[in-house]
Amino acid sequence: MSRLVVVSNRVPVQEKKGAASAGGLAVALEAALEKRGGIWMGWSGRINEEGEPGPLSIEQRGNITYALTDLTSKDVDEYYFGFANRMLWPICHYRLDLAEYGRTEMAGYFRVNRFFAHRLAPLIKPDDIIWVHDYHLIPLAAELRRMGIKNKIGFFLHIPWPPADVLFAMPVHEEIMRGLAAYDLVGFQTDHDLENFAGCLRREEMGDMIDEGRFIAGERTFRGGAYPIAIETAAFAEFARRAGSHSMVLKAQQSIEDRSLIIGVDRLDYSKGITQRIDAFEHFVTNNPAHQRKVTYLQITPKSRSEVPEYEAMQRMVAEQAGRVNGALGTVDWVPIRYINRSVSRPVLAGLYRLAKVGLVTPLRDGMNLVAKEYVAAQDPDDPGVLVLSRFAGAARELNGALLVNPYDIVGTSNALARGLNMPLDERRDRWRRMMNHLLEHDVSRWCDDFLGDLAA
Repeated sequence: MSRLVVVSNRVPVQEKKGAASAGGLAVALEAALEKRGGIWMGWSGRINEEGEPGPLSIEQRGNITYALTDLTSKDVDEYYFGFANRMLWPICHYRLDLAEYGRTEMAGYFRVNRFFAHRLAPLIKPDDIIWVHDYHLIPLAAELRRMGIKNKIGFFLHIPWPPADVLFAMPVHEEIMRGLAAYDLVGFQTDHDLENFAGCLRREEMGDMIDEGRFIAGERTFRGGAYPIAIETAAFAEFARRAGSHSMVLKAQQSIEDRSLIIGVDRLDYSKGITQRIDAFEHFVTNNPAHQRKVTYLQITPKSRSEVPEYEAMQRMVAEQAGRVNGALGTVDWVPIRYINRSVSRPVLAGLYRLAKVGLVTPLRDGMNLVAKEYVAAQDPDDPGVLVLSRFAGAARELNGALLVNPYDIVGTSNALARGLNMPLDERRDRWRRMMNHLLEHDVSRWCDDFLGDLAA
């Protein structure tokens, strides 16, 4: 069996194997690496202020070699905070108004990908299979090909892929498209993303789909497919069941008293629709007097990319909006919105999902959204909650038991909240069972196996 080489911007090295903080993706990739033997390479998260990164930090754990590299301040500013997160991220999330192009940042993005390729190349054996992850590293395969690497290289995009009219607003879209064509297999979250990619190739006359899932671009033939990312469903369900006895979950349950809990969990990002969600909750409470003082909305939103001005401004906006709603609607013994601006441990999060009568997952645009899947997996089969889900999340293509909403439609989302909280038990069970059966069949291990199987083939 060929070795597996995984490359990602960051490498989630745990203090100990199977640590509770490890997410499903890390668990699945570590399992695949442990089974095949291999390397996981990426940025260490450290910034070398001396101007030049030191040598690769190599750590062996079982069959896995972790290879971490530092970056310089200039690298991080241009490659990560600059082009990746102020150009690619907003473009892929359809936010042309927030995209900022700078030639310096663009050059830094390609320079750091070249740097990754030069650090990775000496570690590669002739029969290794290489799997590159996410928008930070799109040009990596092209850089490796220039160095003579002929291995099978796959790429998976964790965020959406936009249609041609959005992508072409990016001045270097042709270079990005050629970067993807250098892979042997390009994986997207949904069939819609795959269709958008095919449309971009066709519109720019760079290539075309020659048959189902097979593309040609210039002299290269490669494959593309939809591989909806998943979670470790059965393990997370058991995790949530046991989390009910966690002291913090018990305290949260006591503080909620007999009120119905609505939960939202999002990294602080303009793509998540948090401000629209708060507006929808305010509309729901205002227009449903019977639920006033009987419902609590918990929004957990860890800080994200605070060095990027748009994120710092959004942090202030969301906090002020939650404060305004609490000031307008709250009473001495009732705070309608509990807004937490920091991370919550995974055991506590699983227990809170299970307590919540409604999971409110309403991004304006999302590649998949694993919170939606975790919420479903965490539910009590005898008394499950209801998932209210944005139709613009990739998860909407799979979770056919959710109440789908347009997050821009404040009244529609408000009505979905009312429907979810008032839904009869039989309907809740039926909707949950349909979604849970799908998640059990299509878990993260199958996602990993499906992609690697197609890449190897």
